[in-house]
Amino acid sequence: MAEVVTKGVGRVERTADRAEVQVGFETTGSTRDEAVNALTARITGVEAALTGPGVEVRSRQLHVHDNWDGKRRSGSRATQNYVVRVDDLARLDDLLAALVTAEPSWLGGPNWQLADDSEAVREAQREAVVDARRRAEGYVQALGARLGPLHRLADGDAETWAGDSSRMMAAYGGGSPGAAPEVGRLNLEAQQITVTIRCTATWSLLD
Repeated sequence: MAEVVTKGVGRVERTADRAEVQVGFETTGSTRDEAVNALTARITGVEAALTGPGVEVRSRQLHVHDNWDGKRRSGSRATQNYVVRVDDLARLDDLLAALVTAEPSWLGGPNWQLADDSEAVREAQREAVVDARRRAEGYVQALGARLGPLHRLADGDAETWAGDSSRMMAAYGGGSPGAAPEVGRLNLEAQQITVTIRCTATWSLLD
């Protein structure tokens, strides 16, 4: 029996309801202990900003190493990097302001996400199947035939994509010295997330 094989694509958009921020702090000292002690003092206030409902530290990574000038040891360096997830977006601006005030070595984000993409995936799957059938119907119409039942349906690659919203917050220079930065002026609003589903469908081709 003749068959017709088509590919379908389904895309849906949803507004992000979760954000992820990466931030790092770096200190130096003449010894490793001195560098680590300076880092500990630097992040003491930061840890307080990373607690509370809707904010979760996903990872903390500590790096301590010596600096070298050729073959001569030249002090030590300590770095602590955080990945922070914000589920309560109403807290995002305040969190970013607190992190910028702490003068990190670098800060990037927010990277927008969906807390639960299952509903969006299901809708995109439906659209992908509808698209595959529409393409199949176009082919059988061109052949002057009829579309038979579905024989096989194969899942393709899925994608979840957000617009490039990453900002290096440490570059923000507004406000007065010692004052909390006005992060709200950066308009870091939740962006649209595009969920894409692809499928391959095989249909029987009837005379």
